[in-house]
Amino acid sequence: MPRKIDTQKIESEVAALGDLDLAALRERWQQLFGNPPPKSLRRAFLVKACAYQIQVKALGGLSAATKRRLRQIAEAARDGSADSVVPVPRLRAGVRLVRAWRGVTHVVTVLADGFEWNGERYRSLSAIAREITGVSWNGRAFFGITKAPPRRAAPEPAEPDGSDKPHRPRARRHVPVTAKSTEASSPKSQSETAAHG
Repeated sequence: MPRKIDTQKIESEVAALGDLDLAALRERWQQLFGNPPPKSLRRAFLVKACAYQIQVKALGGLSAATKRRLRQIAEAARDGSADSVVPVPRLRAGVRLVRAWRGVTHVVTVLADGFEWNGERYRSLSAIAREITGVSWNGRAFFGITKAPPRRAAPEPAEPDGSDKPHRPRARRHVPVTAKSTEASSPKSQSETAAHG
């Protein structure tokens, strides 16, 4: 039979931490963690850490898998390889990705099993980016979903207006689309999406 959790008691213990002086906070830390706090910790941190530990004792802490994952992320951050362990954002079906390229706005709809662009289905964003640009691109980078590593490729051809400035992709905001609006998407709603994205 699961034990009953007295949330009012937890809340009152946490609230009382704010009224403790520094010496009493250090003593409370000792009770909660079983060892004295480092002398360098500020009062605000002591309050937060004690509040967290009170909740852990009453409600339970992080799972072993979560602790292991957090250690992996911390170690990768120390090594400078955090990009390899931090997941890239997931795209939900119905999200629209908007990207302007060479003066043309392209709208891609995320599907459950791929992507839709110009009335055709594609398995990857990279395939769509290649169709749009004529060269190989990381699709997520092209649509501004993740930061791309610095490119060392040859500069892009000049703009159609004859200027020499290279076109740089701009990150676009992801605009979720409801099922209702995907059925009858008007040109006005697409241009509004592009203007706000």
